[in-house]
Amino acid sequence: MTLFLAIETSCDETAAAVFTDEPRILSSVIASQTDLHARFGGVVPEVAARAHLQRLLPVIDEALQQAGVRLEEIGGIAVHNTPGLIGALLVGVSAAKMLALALDVPLLAVNHIEGHIYAARLAVGRDIFPCVGLVVSGGHTVLFHCRDALHFAMLGGTLDDAAGEAFDKVASLLGLGFPGGPAVEREAAQGDPDAVALPRAFLHDERLDFSFSGLKTAVLYALAGQNQPRPAPPPPGKQRADLAASFQKAVVEVLVAKARQALRRTGLHRLAVGGGVAANRSFRAALEAMTRDEGAELVIPPLPLCTDNAAMAAIAVEKWRRRDWAALDLDAVPTWTPTATT
Repeated sequence: MTLFLAIETSCDETAAAVFTDEPRILSSVIASQTDLHARFGGVVPEVAARAHLQRLLPVIDEALQQAGVRLEEIGGIAVHNTPGLIGALLVGVSAAKMLALALDVPLLAVNHIEGHIYAARLAVGRDIFPCVGLVVSGGHTVLFHCRDALHFAMLGGTLDDAAGEAFDKVASLLGLGFPGGPAVEREAAQGDPDAVALPRAFLHDERLDFSFSGLKTAVLYALAGQNQPRPAPPPPGKQRADLAASFQKAVVEVLVAKARQALRRTGLHRLAVGGGVAANRSFRAALEAMTRDEGAELVIPPLPLCTDNAAMAAIAVEKWRRRDWAALDLDAVPTWTPTATT
């Protein structure tokens, strides 16, 4: 059995995990930076990078302790090196290269977005490929044709804001704080999802793309009217709850509709979903209903594996088996353009 240590510092979560070559997760430790960024209303890259520098080694140590293994027993180092915030990524990549060199073990580069889909495979403990993959997070909203664990072809993606980014921006408009996803979901539970008519971009188009910028602007207009300055957030009450509920329903309807289209277009009968927005309960319920109606299998991780974590870097095991190891001059790559499907 080979043991792996994984590192995740792509955005604002400092995380480490230990897993085996099965793969089986032995530990997963996450140090959240939410409190650091909350007063800014979003993630500040420089603050995130400094926090990673302070927290990474203690997080690695905790992951090793929870797994009950010594550093010397680790047989491979995995790290998310793309995409993400460049300063944040560099912290994790630099630490991973140092550890791989010191231990004389393979270094394995992992794509953070593909890892979100692999988290679904970890959740069920068996192969899930081929499948349609949907990643919905703060920085990405993208559909994939996942031919196997390491070959993802893009079916479509967002043309502007990611769904999670839209949640954060609408939460700010409504005065709900950061992070926006959980805040909007809590507020929406008290509102009427049909109270406010909001747009659903590309809902009935054949294209498998997304756009949430106009939806965010529509929430602003619902608060202030067109051509008006940004209004003060509404007080707690029916207007705020109804707007949150109506916004959430619009996002969920578009995401689920495009996932349905992707299943039908590819002829596949399995949908794997990952990313922070996949923790939203309304979204999960709508996905369950849609896949049941389509006769498809839904594979979705438990909540701790939806948000950023290092355990999903277990996709590195697939690379390790193929001896697809990274060189010690591995760089952090902040942007990533997936290959389009043919």
